[in-house]
Order: sequence, then C-alpha cells, then structure tokens
Amino acid sequence: MIKRIVKMKFKETDINDFKTIFSNNQAKILATKGCKHVELLQDINNPQLFFTFSLWQSEDDLNQYRNSDLFKQVWQNTKAKFETKAEAWSLNQVH
Repeated sequence: MIKRIVKMKFKETDINDFKTIFSNNQAKILATKGCKHVELLQDINNPQLFFTFSLWQSEDDLNQYRNSDLFKQVWQNTKAKFETKAEAWSLNQVH
C-alpha cells in the first residue's frame, strides 16, 4: 500500500475554486483502479495551505492515475491556482 501526500499552497483568491475542483473530482479519483482513499486537508493556521492524502494499492496504480486524462485535467486546473510549487511524497508504512 502506497500513501501519497501532496502539499499545495494556493493563491488566497483561488481557495474556494480549488475546493470545488476537489469536490467535483474526489469520487472520480476514488473510482480509479487501485485508489483506496483520498481526502483533502487544510492547515488550521494557514488557510492557503492544503494537503491531499491518498492510499494506493501499488505504485503502478498511482502512476497509471498520474498518466490518466483525469489527472491531467485536474492537475492543469489546480496548478494554475498555486501560489508556490506543490510538493509530493509517496510513502510506505514502516510500522
């Protein structure tokens, strides 16, 4: 199981637009082969800072999603709203 965390900081004026993008696509992402969970988190002290947390059956499943038309569309719309470049980590649970 792969745990994926993506950190994103948005322009203040685009926060609600991003929340709408995520809300409109969350079920589609979850329906992707190998996706077991996906959620959106917002920093309690900095409302511009968001994280997505997702669980993937395998790295291959994650990579297939990252190469999909769905990802390309969502990411293109999302990254246009960034204040700073996103950071991402793919992790394995150790214990």
